Amino acid sequence: MSDNRLQSFFYGAGLALMVGWVLYIGRLVFVPIVFSVLVAYIIVGLVRALERVPRIGPRLPVELRYLLSILGIGGVLAAGVSLVISNIGKVVQLAPRYQDSLLDRIQQVAAFLGVETAPTWTVLRQHLLEPIRLQDLVGSTVMSVTGIMTMLLIVFLYVTFLLIEQRFFRHKLDNLSSDPGDVARVRQVISRINARIGQYLGVKTFINIVLGVISWAVMAVLGVEFAAFWAVLIAVLNYVPYIGSFLGVLFPVAWGIVQFGDPGTVITLLVLLSAAQFVIGNFLDPFLMGKSLNLSPFVILASLTIWGGLWGIPGAFLAVPVTAVLVIVFSEFDATRPIAVMMSRNGRLAGNGPSPIVTAARAAQDKQ
Repeated sequence: MSDNRLQSFFYGAGLALMVGWVLYIGRLVFVPIVFSVLVAYIIVGLVRALERVPRIGPRLPVELRYLLSILGIGGVLAAGVSLVISNIGKVVQLAPRYQDSLLDRIQQVAAFLGVETAPTWTVLRQHLLEPIRLQDLVGSTVMSVTGIMTMLLIVFLYVTFLLIEQRFFRHKLDNLSSDPGDVARVRQVISRINARIGQYLGVKTFINIVLGVISWAVMAVLGVEFAAFWAVLIAVLNYVPYIGSFLGVLFPVAWGIVQFGDPGTVITLLVLLSAAQFVIGNFLDPFLMGKSLNLSPFVILASLTIWGGLWGIPGAFLAVPVTAVLVIVFSEFDATRPIAVMMSRNGRLAGNGPSPIVTAARAAQDKQ
């Protein structure tokens, strides 16, 4: 018996390594597909939310609700791109002033550390900027922007076809197997995935918007330039567990060090932004999210490392929903159920044992 378990362990480890290798070398293919599925989730969720609007929602045709949802997401993306472009233009215009301010901060740090000769821009250029080739920098930036635009186009195409084929999905499930119990079980798994991922995306987006608004108010009161841009960045980074919260405070505070000469203002900005992250992350987030994903905090951190290593920055954003789906799938099979138990928050899995739907379906088949 022990030999069979050891053999199964090595087979499972080998399979996991092969799957990881395929995911890594095929990240340019898999990442747009996974993002398109999440976007389709968001669109369907918005359509259902519009249907629940009192009086107006039930009267709106389904096609119109889909159109409004797609236009809403497109409008948010367009506003984000416009915000980034406008802020980049302002940074270019104000670059000389920021250059002098940054040099002052560097010289202050040098004096604090006891450096005899304060650095100048000539010295900094010789040691920091000369190794950087401008052509390579511009070329890599253009390639990055081109890659992002290409991925957005691919995601748009995938989402379009997913929404078109959604109406046939139920019929495909009916013809998936001749065993009604198997079909019912697949329906149950998909239903649980839809419920958990849909709830996670909806609630997490709401929490991030609240955090972004609070952060914008703090930075606006303190006079931080480009407060709207930093607020959007904080909201987006909050999709990444743990690390996103840290970076969401680090970037605006680093900018505040360059902008303000008063350490008191920078410390106030650091304390208020950290307090907003702490309150949202430790009170509002658990209150609204609850235990819907049923993931161990250690598993969330480990999945962030694994998926970030496989797929880079997109993997960090996709780590939590992808891992939640894996736990649901693992819980449906006896061989992988222990893995799902270890990955869960409290060791209790939803759907232990045959569900009433599966039992009824198999009973009906036995009568026939």
